[in-house]
Amino acid sequence: MTYIANTDRQRREMLSGLGISSIDELFNIIPKDLQSTSFNLPKAKSEIEVRHHLQHLARKNATDLISFLGGGFYDHYIPAAVDAIISRSEFYTAYTPYQPEISQGVLQAIYEYQSAICRLTDMEVSNASLYDGGTALYEAAMMSVRITQRRKIIVDEGVSPIYRKMLHCYTSNLSLEFVEIATDQGTVNRELVKKELDKDTAAIVLQNPNFFGCIDDFTDIVEKAHSVGALVISSVYPISLGILKTPGEMGIDITTGEGQSLGLPLLFGGPYLGFMATLKKYVRKMPGRIVGSAHDNKGREGFVLTLQAREQHIRREKATSNICTNETLCALQALVYLSLIGKEGLKEVAQLCADKSTYTCHRLTEISGIKKKYSRPFFNEFTIELNKDTGDIIGALVEKGFAAGFPLGRYYKGMERCMLVAVTEKRTKEEIGHLKEALENVLS
Repeated sequence: MTYIANTDRQRREMLSGLGISSIDELFNIIPKDLQSTSFNLPKAKSEIEVRHHLQHLARKNATDLISFLGGGFYDHYIPAAVDAIISRSEFYTAYTPYQPEISQGVLQAIYEYQSAICRLTDMEVSNASLYDGGTALYEAAMMSVRITQRRKIIVDEGVSPIYRKMLHCYTSNLSLEFVEIATDQGTVNRELVKKELDKDTAAIVLQNPNFFGCIDDFTDIVEKAHSVGALVISSVYPISLGILKTPGEMGIDITTGEGQSLGLPLLFGGPYLGFMATLKKYVRKMPGRIVGSAHDNKGREGFVLTLQAREQHIRREKATSNICTNETLCALQALVYLSLIGKEGLKEVAQLCADKSTYTCHRLTEISGIKKKYSRPFFNEFTIELNKDTGDIIGALVEKGFAAGFPLGRYYKGMERCMLVAVTEKRTKEEIGHLKEALENVLS
């Protein structure tokens, strides 16, 4: 009874500290129609019945569609050796090193992954990975606030709308000022950016290629931002770095991105991989873990966790983040992919994506009622504008075997007739031709 009384008192004290009177108030932010009042569970089934039921549900998934869908996640080819290597038994528990110096194999894998990300982005240091591209971008924004001690963040409209929603969600209880800048013909509006950059700006958040597929060079924006003491954060598509100017070459301060395209299958949405790289002078403000190389007193090389500014390792109010766990197996998968295809292989994949997307854009814009939305150069994604709403068109193309593109009207007002089309090295000339035929039929 004493224990229960103490527990009740502790609960009341915690609720009082939060400024609420009941546990139910914790969930007030969730709309009432989404809150469950009871669990209507079906009657128990036998193992055979459960298996049959799950197979029935699985057959509803259309997994054989020819994909021209992008928006941050792409249908790239994954060499068979990638799965063969990461399926080895020594990697079964490759989550995160809780007894680090004993786990030399895992530490070396993370060290090599960090090195690969630095070479890919042309940046100086990388952490051991993050959950996904969206949380990595959020972490970069918070990192800029810690570095500059400022509260204003400028975000370009060309940054993924999914990532922008995550930024607002994760910072909803923080006193940050977000200023969203509309794009100019598909890329960053330089004039608006220059007007907003001031001594209160912590960072400007950009994306290359952006969500419309357009590519850009941010060197001039970096120079302007640095002149007022602000940082520049860039979210990048890693495959594009095989042929595009790197963040390091542009002078970017913090680079993040989604690593799914580096050998990870789409898998209905995850697990994925967020990567982050920055300059050495900012390394102590970076969230997560960093693995380093060291030598013992006999000169033998070993690997250690050099920095681990997680909430689990230091007092929570001094932690750089409390969601910065690393995705070691996914990071290992990305490392294996990059090691297998190599520098020249990455260039070849990137060039194939660029060439095939250019060809696809040409073929689709031959159709009456379709035009290219922006004149800006693109990598492997482009925006087309149709003569009718894209929602029904995309649905009709699914019936013909195509995941044809992303309806931009879902996130951008006034773009209900616009569709984002992505092309990877996997798409063939025949598939592109069949897409054109199917789209012509649907529009007519």
